[in-house]
Amino acid sequence: MQLSWKIGFEIEYLAPRNYSRKDLACAIASFYGGHITRIFHQQVEPSLVPDQPVFDNLTLGFKVNDREDQLIALCVDDLTLQNDLQKSCLPKQGWYRIVSDDTRILQLIRCHCDPNLPIDQVLIRLAELFHTTLQADGSGMHRVIDASGKSVAIVAPLPGERERPCELVTAPIAEHHRERLGCLLDLVNQLQFQIPAEAATHLHFDATCFYSPDLFKNLVLVYRKYHVLLEHMFPPNRRCRRLGAWPNQLFDLISHSSFETLGWPDARQLLAELPLTKYCNYNLINIINQDPIKPTFEIRNLPAMLDCESILSAAIVHEALLTFACQLPQCFDPTPVPATNQTIDEFLTLLGVPRDVL
Repeated sequence: MQLSWKIGFEIEYLAPRNYSRKDLACAIASFYGGHITRIFHQQVEPSLVPDQPVFDNLTLGFKVNDREDQLIALCVDDLTLQNDLQKSCLPKQGWYRIVSDDTRILQLIRCHCDPNLPIDQVLIRLAELFHTTLQADGSGMHRVIDASGKSVAIVAPLPGERERPCELVTAPIAEHHRERLGCLLDLVNQLQFQIPAEAATHLHFDATCFYSPDLFKNLVLVYRKYHVLLEHMFPPNRRCRRLGAWPNQLFDLISHSSFETLGWPDARQLLAELPLTKYCNYNLINIINQDPIKPTFEIRNLPAMLDCESILSAAIVHEALLTFACQLPQCFDPTPVPATNQTIDEFLTLLGVPRDVL
C-alpha cells in the first residue's frame, strides 16, 4: 500500500563511538548534493536544583538542505537517550550546550547568537544585550550574568558522549514516502548507527482536518477504542521515558453533549485547560494549539527501527485509522477492544489494510 498523508518521521538513533550526529548529516548532504547548517536545538531536562524542576537547554544540531536549498532532515540531540552513553567520557572539541532557567532567554540566544562560534564566543552577543561581559570560570564554562549578578545563561562543554545521540527528523513527506525515507535509512545503516536503549519512532501526521470539535472527538474516540490493538501490533519500547495515556478529563469533555455544538475556538479553549502534555502515547497538543509550524497529530509510542518497511507498516495502519476517524459513523462504540488474532483481523479489514502489511 502507498501512503498519501503528509507525514514527518522522527527516529532516534545512536552514532557509533567516535562518530556523531554531524556525520549522518554530512552523509545525507553528500548524497543529495546539498549542505549542512549548524543550529541550536532546544530541549528540556530534569534539574537537581531545589525549586527548579527543569532546565532548558540548547544543544548543537544540524539542518540538511538539498542543492535547491529545500529541507531534507534535521539531525539533533535527544536528552532522553542516556543508557548507552559513557558519562565519564571527556567533551569532544567544539561541542557544547547552553543552559538557562528561562526558556525566553534561550529563544533570545537562538535569535541573536551564532551556533557556529566556539564556546568562548557564542554568548558574547547575549552579554552585550545585558550590557555585561562573558565570565569564564576556568573549567571551560562561560557565564552571562545580569546587572544584579544573577546568572542569565551558561555555556559548558558537552560531556559524556552527548554528541552521539541523533534524532533524525525528516521534513514533512507528502509523496514517495518509501523512496525518500528509504534513502535516509540506507545512510543510517551504512554508517552503522544503532538503536539506543530508550529509543522511539514518532510519526507526525498533518492534522489540519481535525480542526473541528466533531472530528477532534472522532480522533480521540478511535484511539481510545483501538489503542490496545495498536500497541500489540507495534509494541512500544518500555524503556522509552516519555509515554503515557490521556487523562480521563479528556474523555469526559468530548463526551459531553454540548462539545460538538461548540465552535472550534471555544472547544480549543476548553481543551487547553485540561492536564494534557505532549509526552504521551498520542500527542494532541499541536492540534489544540493550532501550531502553524507543526500542525500535526503525533504518534509517539512506536519503537525505533532501522528497517524502512517496518516504519512504513506502522504509518500505513495509522493513516488508515485517521482516514476512518474522518468518516466515523454516528453509532460508533468507543469501548476499548482487546488484542486477539480475530480482533486484529477485523480491525485491519475495517480499515482496508491487508494483513501482510504487518
